Amino acid sequence: MLPLEGIRVIEVGQALAGPLAGVLLADMGADVIKIEKPDGGDDARIWGPPFGPDGVTSLYFYSQNRNKRSVTLDLKEAGDIEKLNKLCATADILIQNLRPGVVHEIGIGPEEMLKRHPRLIYCSIWAFGYEGPLKMKPGFDPLLQAYGGMMSVTGRPEDPPTFCGASINDKATGMFCTIGALAALRMRDKTGAGCLVDTSLFDSAVHWVEGQVNGYLANGTVSKRHGTGSPVIVPYQTFDTADHPLCLAPGNDRLWARCAAALGRSDWATDPKFAKSAHRVANKTELLPMIAAALKLKPRAHWIEVFEKAGVPCSPVNDIGEVATSEQFLASKLAQQLPDGGPKVVGLPIAFDHVRPTSPRSAPKLGEHTDEVLGELS
Repeated sequence: MLPLEGIRVIEVGQALAGPLAGVLLADMGADVIKIEKPDGGDDARIWGPPFGPDGVTSLYFYSQNRNKRSVTLDLKEAGDIEKLNKLCATADILIQNLRPGVVHEIGIGPEEMLKRHPRLIYCSIWAFGYEGPLKMKPGFDPLLQAYGGMMSVTGRPEDPPTFCGASINDKATGMFCTIGALAALRMRDKTGAGCLVDTSLFDSAVHWVEGQVNGYLANGTVSKRHGTGSPVIVPYQTFDTADHPLCLAPGNDRLWARCAAALGRSDWATDPKFAKSAHRVANKTELLPMIAAALKLKPRAHWIEVFEKAGVPCSPVNDIGEVATSEQFLASKLAQQLPDGGPKVVGLPIAFDHVRPTSPRSAPKLGEHTDEVLGELS
């Protein structure tokens, strides 16, 4: 028994944020019906390489759409809109991340749908949100990393504004959508009524840099790029060793004293310039080069052994291949082999009673379940 068994979700959208919310709910047991346009379906189907075993469907699509049923509907047609409404009458949650304005143009906006289906949890995913001068503007993850300030604080001081390597705003918005939907379900248990849940890539982008925004609101300071370092904790960053990079994170004065001793410089822990956190931040231009010089003298494996023995938080800087072949990754059972000849993909990052749910379905073929799902309505 999975937590969301018996919950039905209708997903009307494509790309990442909406489908990610859908796959999270599907992996937790919900019946997720993915509505796709008949001509090509979700654009992410062809976002490759890499492609899955069929050589046509992108791994990206497999990952975000496993465990769903695909129904093709032309939402420009009144008859198909009525079919969607009949599906929503059987559903608990509707997720939509269509281009702003489209749902109102085709008559499936939240006002219309909640009036017709008062127990429905209607989840809208926007680029910039449901209000403000940019509410009708579409957006993709890199645009919101730019507009939301994240690029301005990512990278080294001498670098140009830098894009985060993962689609972090899309994924965060999908997760916030899921959190909102589950909270709304809990509220419906008490009130019997559904509600509207709004999330946006802009809100997610600002959430990631909330510390920097809070600082600006407090004192007008505009945060700058710090490379891999932190503006408020020193040292708290990556360093080169004699062979491979290492991330070092002694996050308080006690750990810093252990770190200094492990580096053979116990005097740093009592030096008035470095003993306290605020002093290390103020004098980091002096301290960081000395730490870097010490670490360059030995290979990474030596330093990891020394720091771990001393109880100093540290980590190798792994590439993706090193992560995917690490003992920790294998032990976590994060990767799962999709059934029906599907590929191996990273699964749900949640376990229930030490059991990580796996997907009983692979990603669906376009329209694979149209007859099955619509037949259930008769």
